[in-house]
Amino acid sequence: MMKKLHAWLLASSLLGAHAAAPAQDAAASYPNQPIKLMVPWPAGGGVDTTARIVSDLLSHRLGQPFVIDNRGGAGGNIGTELAARQKPDGYNLLMSSISPNAVNISLYGKLGFDPVKDFEPIIYVSAVPNILVVPASSPFKTVKDVIDAARANPGKLNYASGGVGSSQHLAAVQFAQAAKLDIVHVPYKGTAPAEADVAAGHVSLMLDTTTCLPFIAGGKMRALAVASKTRNPALPDVPTFDEVGLPGVYASSWYGLSAPAGTPRAIIDKLNAEANAVLKSPELQKRMLAFGAEVGGGTPEDFGRFMASETKRYAEIVRISGAKLD
Repeated sequence: MMKKLHAWLLASSLLGAHAAAPAQDAAASYPNQPIKLMVPWPAGGGVDTTARIVSDLLSHRLGQPFVIDNRGGAGGNIGTELAARQKPDGYNLLMSSISPNAVNISLYGKLGFDPVKDFEPIIYVSAVPNILVVPASSPFKTVKDVIDAARANPGKLNYASGGVGSSQHLAAVQFAQAAKLDIVHVPYKGTAPAEADVAAGHVSLMLDTTTCLPFIAGGKMRALAVASKTRNPALPDVPTFDEVGLPGVYASSWYGLSAPAGTPRAIIDKLNAEANAVLKSPELQKRMLAFGAEVGGGTPEDFGRFMASETKRYAEIVRISGAKLD
C-alpha cells in the first residue's frame, strides 16, 4: 500500500512539474510579441491618457509595442467584460479604473464579469483627485462659504456631474454627507457639458476631476478644496477637505494594470517590476504631474487590497446616493 502511495505521489509531482514547465518557459521568453492593453473608455479621457503614458514607457523597457484597444460604454463595463474573456497569457491586459473595478458592482443590477475573481491585479498606477470647484463669478471663496449658503438655503444650491454614479456624483455625495448639506444633483451626459455649465455659472458647484485644471488656469473656475489626503502638486495653494474641517472626504479616479485571471504569476511579477521602475522615472513623474495625477506603485497584493477596500467603501457611498443603473 505504501509503495503504491509513493508511486502516486511521485507521478503527481512529475505531472505538476511538466504542467508548470510551459508556463515557466512562456514567462522566461515574455514578451515576444505586441501586448494589447484594453482601455474600457473612449480615447482622450483620464484612463486613456494614463494608459498611453504608462504603456509608452513600458514598451521601451519590455522591447515590445503596446496596442491600445478603446472599448467604451456602460461605465467601463463593456471593455472590462471583454478583457475578462481574453487569453490569460500576458499579452492581454486591462487598464483598471474605479468605476468598473470597484463602484459598478454596487451601482449596476448585474455585471457580466466579477471584478475580483476575473482579474489578477498587477499594479496601482495613479489617481487624480476630485476637486471642489465653483464658477469664477461665484460669491463663494471658501468651502465654508458654500456650506453656510447651502445650510441657509436647503435644496437651492445644485451640483453638476458627468452622470449618475460618476466619480463627480459620488464625490459630491461624500461632501454633502460630511457637511450635512441638502444640495441638488444635476447629472449631465458626460464631463465636458457639465464643466461648460459650471464655467458659465449655470450650476453652483462641482466635485470635478483634474480635467478642470485648464478652466482653473484660464480663470473660468475657482478651486476650493481637494478630496485627497495631501495637497495636489498641481494646486499647491488649495487645501484638502481635511484641512477645512471635513475629514474623510476622499475621492479620486484611480487607475491600475490588471490581467485576466490565470495569467502566470511569473509574468505578473515581471510586469509589476517593470511598471514600478517606470512609475519612479522622472519622465513619467513629469508627465503625470501635468494633469495633477498622484503616482502609485507597490505589489500586486497592494493593488488587490486597495481595490477590495474601495469596493467596500463605495458600496456604502452608492447606497447613500440612492443611485442604481441597469
